[in-house]
Amino acid sequence: MENKIELQNVWKIYRMGEFDVPALAGIDLAVKAREFVAITGPSGCGKSTMLNMIGCLDMPTSGKVLLENKDITEFESDELARVRGKKIGFIFQTFNLYPTLTAVENIRLPMRIHEFPENEVEDTSRRLLEMVGLSERGNHFPSQLSGGQQQRVAVARALSTGPSILLADEPTGNLDTKSGGEVMDVFKKLNGEGITIVMITHDPKIAGSAGRVVKMLDGKIVGGK
Repeated sequence: MENKIELQNVWKIYRMGEFDVPALAGIDLAVKAREFVAITGPSGCGKSTMLNMIGCLDMPTSGKVLLENKDITEFESDELARVRGKKIGFIFQTFNLYPTLTAVENIRLPMRIHEFPENEVEDTSRRLLEMVGLSERGNHFPSQLSGGQQQRVAVARALSTGPSILLADEPTGNLDTKSGGEVMDVFKKLNGEGITIVMITHDPKIAGSAGRVVKMLDGKIVGGK
């Protein structure tokens, strides 16, 4: 199976006064299409930096980042924005829902930004609400939903533009065990339907939901290549 994501000798170096501090130190990683990979390691080890590289949110100091065999380090800003908007879905620990929009309005927002046809916006948002088990909660505001329900809305929103890659940064970090398990059930279902998932987590049990666990330490991959 082809590689969906590939990092080749990726370095990210930050200048701190007189010192160079490597956040990533020669990362090599390949994620195949339809794979579910969990990235673990202590705080400050480079997990989020690496996820930002894959998500076109940051560029390496050196090395290559390939998505579907295309080197995104050579892309112009408008092409990077297009990739972020259409090919990649993002899930965050803090949900990042708009508090003044209902659940279904939050899901529809990315599609409207990218000017999807209105009938498609309507159909897709309803289908995604049903997929995450929240058909009856579409008109509720985030403040009227539990943490687990909010995160499931965030998952549906991330999928609204039809991405083939889902990037999740501590998606269960603010959830209790039951709610976290429900979110992982959604992730496993999505992966079974063909979506490639890369997830950061500190929780070994949550990492166990993935098909492969990659361990990081001090900006390097130390296990699970």
